[in-house]
Amino acid sequence: MDIIQTLTDEFQIRREQVENVVALLDDGKTVPFIARYRKEMHGALDDQTIRRLALRLQALRNLEERKNEVRTAIENKNAMTEEIGKALDAAKTLVEVEDIYRPYKEKRSTRGSKARERGLAPLAELILAQDPATDPEQEAAAYISEEKEVPDTAAALQGAMDIIAEQIADDAKLRTKMRDLYQRFGTLVCTATDPEAESVYRNYYEFESLVPRVQGHQVLAIHRGEKEEYLKVNITVAEGLAEQTCTKPYVRNSSPCGELVRLAGCDAAKRLIIPSIIREVRSAQFEAACTNAIKVFASNLEQLLMQPPLRNTVTLGLDPAYRTGCKLAVVDGTGKVLDTGVIYPTPPHSRIEEANRKVTRLVKQYGITAVSIGNGTASRESESFIADLLPSLPHKVSYMVVSEAGASVYSASELAAAEFPEYDVALRSAVSIARRLQDPLAELVKIDPKAIGVGQYQHDMPKNELQTALDGVVEECVNAVGVDVNTASAPLLSHIAGISAAVAKNIVTYREENGPFDNRKQLLKVPKLGPKAFEQCAGFLRIPGGSQPLDNTAVHPESYDAAKSLLARFGFSLEDAAAGKLGGLSDSIKKTGKSTLAQELGIGTYTLDDMTAELQKPGRDPRDLLPPPLLRSGNIMEIADLKPGMELMGTVRNIVDFGCFVDIGVHEDGLVHISQICDHYIKHPLEAVKVGDVVKVWVLDVDVKRNRISLTMLGDKPKAKPQNRNNRQRNKK
Repeated sequence: MDIIQTLTDEFQIRREQVENVVALLDDGKTVPFIARYRKEMHGALDDQTIRRLALRLQALRNLEERKNEVRTAIENKNAMTEEIGKALDAAKTLVEVEDIYRPYKEKRSTRGSKARERGLAPLAELILAQDPATDPEQEAAAYISEEKEVPDTAAALQGAMDIIAEQIADDAKLRTKMRDLYQRFGTLVCTATDPEAESVYRNYYEFESLVPRVQGHQVLAIHRGEKEEYLKVNITVAEGLAEQTCTKPYVRNSSPCGELVRLAGCDAAKRLIIPSIIREVRSAQFEAACTNAIKVFASNLEQLLMQPPLRNTVTLGLDPAYRTGCKLAVVDGTGKVLDTGVIYPTPPHSRIEEANRKVTRLVKQYGITAVSIGNGTASRESESFIADLLPSLPHKVSYMVVSEAGASVYSASELAAAEFPEYDVALRSAVSIARRLQDPLAELVKIDPKAIGVGQYQHDMPKNELQTALDGVVEECVNAVGVDVNTASAPLLSHIAGISAAVAKNIVTYREENGPFDNRKQLLKVPKLGPKAFEQCAGFLRIPGGSQPLDNTAVHPESYDAAKSLLARFGFSLEDAAAGKLGGLSDSIKKTGKSTLAQELGIGTYTLDDMTAELQKPGRDPRDLLPPPLLRSGNIMEIADLKPGMELMGTVRNIVDFGCFVDIGVHEDGLVHISQICDHYIKHPLEAVKVGDVVKVWVLDVDVKRNRISLTMLGDKPKAKPQNRNNRQRNKK
């Protein structure tokens, strides 16, 4: 296989682009570095495309490695033929390779292998020839042997049929046909192990759908329901179709031998092929559903991490609780903890006046303008307390209820203990809740992405694939934003391209012992941060107020000379760039001509474009272009207050295959079904909404008993759900 050409065809890009990306990856370059600083080599492919290409490259190399292993194994058995060699060369998946290898693989003891040991292979070959003149009963008599445990002609014929059945089952082309049959025309059938049992899988107690039409979230729900023994699952095709598919290539006539071959083919279908094909089809279906779910999870995580920060805001973090009281943490605009405390405004204490005085004092003392409330236990009562208090405060204060997902994991971790050794677990959680509102990216990178709660069925996902995808998202987000090397935590630094966890700790230790970094070159003094790591990380680390203004931009040190020449070419200085006084630079570049100027500076046009953007907005943060978080200032509602047709503003908290969940301020996120997101057909909610979007919604229906809220984004008149072309199945219920 020409892997480079395969990647070129699959990604529909130039071969040269693929060759350069592969060379850079093989040289140990990181995806963020390649995407940002080697655009001239790959034609400005984005980081997601490069990451997908890297994963596909590894998969194709693994495929080639397995092909070579199989080729060697077959050659060692002296069974290699030109036909097998061509089939291996043409195989595009591991399943195809394993089908080819199946007849030559060492098998455990089977009915067919035992029959061969009893010397019945010649009889099987005779029957398979299907000569109309052959009498199988008469021929079988010659194989009767007490010593070989063949007591009669029936046993001999059965042994021969077992050999034929295994030969049919090992036919790679036949297995491909059967796999295609079940994938295209199979019907997935679910039934309940106990129809009276109450469970979240009740919708699948009597469920049928063509295999190609089963949605990813349905596959995952059915998989879990079967795992938890609520469901029994099978795939069926039209009666007799599978047997006919297996026997047709082998049965030549209706002679007695032909009838035995037909019976052997039916046995191969029922006993050897259909069960394994069903497993393979369901496994492929589950794998595809997982791949899609991981993509959705990764997209949700990216949107969550890239939420705009609440800059330069003194924030009060409130971790709600009942008996133990609500923990407080006051955090300044840089994330530094200024004060902590505990109040008891919730039952069973309900010391509201005392809590009012304490919060009011903190607001006045530290100039608090935002309150971040965790959405866990007692969140409703805590929000009500804060909302009632806001009008009496000396200046405007707003609040937001933030997700606590993962906060308890972080607060009990070694990392949190090292960061805040003087605080108990609950106070650390309050600090984390405050910082989540101030800078979601910096805080959430400390938590395992799987604990953040923006996916679906993440505990059923393949762990390695999920972790790889989520780690890639975190790396992309951190490097896209860049970090201040003098304030960033070790966990945040560890996601910078080229920096390992150990090097990140060394950076923090170095600045603690030697003071803040004054320029990027000082990073080379950090233990274990050598030239290769420096090349990868330098452009993503910022040093505001240092001796080199370019160190506070994404301009890479390798391009500093070009940047200085560019500024000097049009009469500007580095100081002008730092002060934001580069008016007219873009026009001057345009007049000169980008290609001409790039050649003059010895750089590519992509680098010139990026450099110009950075010089004009040093230290810029891409998150600032997004709408700010939706802060509230009162008007607490309960779910019982909601009425159909009511208009509300909310924040998208999670996106799944069948819709999105929106926080409308009543502690239960409402579901906007995919059919209620747009007035035109969309294949997936991600086409229209993102996590963190502030959206206008209308209430469709409220189920107070089950705490379920149905919303629409289509207007104030409830609309019936239209038939979704992507969700057709027969549901007997």
